[in-house]
Amino acid sequence: MLIIGNGMVLTLGKSNQVIPQGGVLIQDSKIIEVGPSQELQTRFPEARFIDAHGKLIMPGLINTHMHLYSTFARGMDAKSKPPRNFRDILEGLWWKLDKLLTIEDVYYSALTPLIECIKTGTTTIVDHHASPNAVTGSLSALAKAAKEIGVRAAFCYEVSDRDGESIAQEGIKENADFIKACQGTPDAMTAGLFGLHASLTLSDKTLQQCSDEAKRLGAGFHVHVAEGIEDVNDCLTNHGMRVVERFEKFGILGPKSIAAHCVHVNDREIELLKASKTQVVHNPESNMGNAVGVTPVLKMLDKGVRVGLGTDGYTCDMFESAKVENVLQKHAAADPSVAWAEVPQMLYGNNPLIASDLFGGTFGELTPGAWADVIVVDYIPATPLNETNWSGHLLFGVSGHNVETTVINGRVRMLDRVLVDIDEEAICARSRELAQAIWNRI
Repeated sequence: MLIIGNGMVLTLGKSNQVIPQGGVLIQDSKIIEVGPSQELQTRFPEARFIDAHGKLIMPGLINTHMHLYSTFARGMDAKSKPPRNFRDILEGLWWKLDKLLTIEDVYYSALTPLIECIKTGTTTIVDHHASPNAVTGSLSALAKAAKEIGVRAAFCYEVSDRDGESIAQEGIKENADFIKACQGTPDAMTAGLFGLHASLTLSDKTLQQCSDEAKRLGAGFHVHVAEGIEDVNDCLTNHGMRVVERFEKFGILGPKSIAAHCVHVNDREIELLKASKTQVVHNPESNMGNAVGVTPVLKMLDKGVRVGLGTDGYTCDMFESAKVENVLQKHAAADPSVAWAEVPQMLYGNNPLIASDLFGGTFGELTPGAWADVIVVDYIPATPLNETNWSGHLLFGVSGHNVETTVINGRVRMLDRVLVDIDEEAICARSRELAQAIWNRI
C-alpha cells in the first residue's frame, strides 16, 4: 500500500473535492480511498508514506495526440528552404526526418520525451507514429520504451501512400499486428489504434482496405483531419468532397476514433463528427507554430462534439498546452470572456474520457477505483483554492515543471524531482549520438 498525503488533494471528476491536509490511499494500480491524511495513516500504518508537505495532490494529466519521434527534430537543420505553407513543413522537415529513422532511433526518440512526460506530470499519452523505412516492429519498440519508463500509452502507425504501395501495406500490417497483440494480452498500460496519416496522402483503395481491416479488428482510427488547408483543397479537387465527409464515406469516423486537429472544418462536418461521436483532439501550439489556423473548438464543444487537448509533439507539458489554448481561443474570438470553462473541460474532463475509452477504467480523478495516476505539484496557493476556482489556480499558478512526484498505475516514477529507476543521463547521451547520425544523413 501507498499513501500520498499531507497535501491539498484536488480530486477533480464528479466529486470535485478539495481536501486540505488530505491523502490518497493506493493499492497496486488503483486508488482505494481518499480522505484526511492523518486518518489514513492511522488506519493503514503499514503503508508507505509520501509526504506532499502541504503541496497540491491531483490526478496525472493526459495527452491525447502526441508524436514521440519528433524529438529528434529539436535543433536540427533540415537543409530545406524556409517553409511558406504547411505542405512545405511536411516535405521539408517531417517527411525528411521520419524516412531516416531506424528501430533503435524510434526507441530512443521515445524514451526521452516519455521522461519529460513524467517530469511534467503527464501520465498517459496517445501517440501517432511514422518511420517509413522502419515500419515493422516500430510500435513494439515504442511500447517497450513506454513500459520501461512507466508511462501509460496508446500507439498507432500512420498509413500513407506517399512512400508507395509496399510501405502502405507494411503500415497496415503493423497496425493490425499491434492491435491484435494488445487484444491478445490485455494490458491497462498499452493500447492500439489504427493509424492513418491524412486524406491528402491516402488513396480510396488504401482507405477502403484500412477501413475493412479496422472493422474486422473492432478498432478505432487515429488520423490527422483538415490540419492544413492543403488537405481540404486536395480532397475537394480529387474526391469532390471535404475531408470529414470523405472519412465518413469510408467508415473512418466513430466513437472509437480520434480526429486530430480539425482546423478547417465547416458546420456540416461538425455535425458529422457529432453524429458519429468521433473524438476530436485540438493541438493549439502546433497549429500556431505551423500557421495553419484556429480550430473552431468553441463551436464544436457547443454542438456537443467531444474535444480533447493534445500537443502534436510540440511539448510534453499539458499545463502549458492548456495555457496556450486559453489565450488562443480568446484571441481568435476577440472575446476575453470565452475559454474559461471550455479549456478545463477539454483537459480535465474530455481527455480522461478519451483515455477511458482506450484503456478502460477511470481516469482523471482521485476517487476509489480510479487508476492510481497521481502527481504532487509544488504549488501552495496564495489565495483561497476551492471547488469553484481550482481551474484558475492551475491556469495561472502551475506549469509542468512544478511537478515534484509522479505515480503511474501505482508505481512511483519520480519522487521529489528524482527519477526512479531511470538513467536519464545515459539515455540522453545515446539519444544525442543517434540524433547526430540522422542529422548527418540529411
